[in-house]
Amino acid sequence: MSLVTFNEILPQARKAGRAVGAFNIANYETAKAVIIAAEAEKQPVILQVYQRLMTDPYISALTTMMRNMAEKASVPVAVHLDHGATFEQVKLAIDCGFTSVMFDGSQLPFKENLEQTRQAAEYAHCHGVTIEGEIGHVPLNGTEAAVNIPLSTPEEAAAFAVATGVDALAVSVGTAHGYYCEEPKIAVDLARQISDKVAIPLVLHGGSGTPHEKVKAVIKNGFAKVNVATEFQHTFQLRLQTELQKLNGKFLPLDKLMLPATDDAVAHLRQLIRMFANP
Repeated sequence: MSLVTFNEILPQARKAGRAVGAFNIANYETAKAVIIAAEAEKQPVILQVYQRLMTDPYISALTTMMRNMAEKASVPVAVHLDHGATFEQVKLAIDCGFTSVMFDGSQLPFKENLEQTRQAAEYAHCHGVTIEGEIGHVPLNGTEAAVNIPLSTPEEAAAFAVATGVDALAVSVGTAHGYYCEEPKIAVDLARQISDKVAIPLVLHGGSGTPHEKVKAVIKNGFAKVNVATEFQHTFQLRLQTELQKLNGKFLPLDKLMLPATDDAVAHLRQLIRMFANP
């Protein structure tokens, strides 16, 4: 069985100075693309879903599909909840069969974030599930929230990691979710300082569009998980749009329609996985 928690893949990645790609999927084709790419590169991978999908009445079916793919994969695969917003979402993900969860209290006051994350971590660990926390909010590009967001500090990150008992920690070093409106300023020195004080694997959110040399630099400083959603899914979307334009309204079975988009997504994912594994 290749279905794993974070503890089977992330500490090893950090020790080796590499990272595991964590890719947000939304359906069968995007999940399949991640597995195919990971197997082709012979690297572990993380299948993760947005927290908004936890409100879908069929989330348990999606989880079952992801777990089935992971169990049959030739490489280790974790099934992860990205940005869980409440304890109830974390609990639902665990009940559905996720092997890892994230509780994101980064917009809460420090003490409240710490306490809620600690409670979520206790519940996750009691059920054999690993957990990711976040200290220092990683904003969404193109929103007012992305303006003047304070970055994480080494001291707060270290205190938070110890007090909550999380297995991985997302921190803010200048990245943002989605495509950038301008060249991001990634604080590599800050990443190094945080890494010096935090022993557990660190997580880089906002991997889409981040300059590759900066991604490589933070990976070498203890960031063992790199999240990518927008650019991976956009690659799929653009090819699907091209194929629909070719059809010009004619019918093609959906499984055949999706194949070129899946192939493009696989090619894009392979490049990212290869970079993360060899920074």
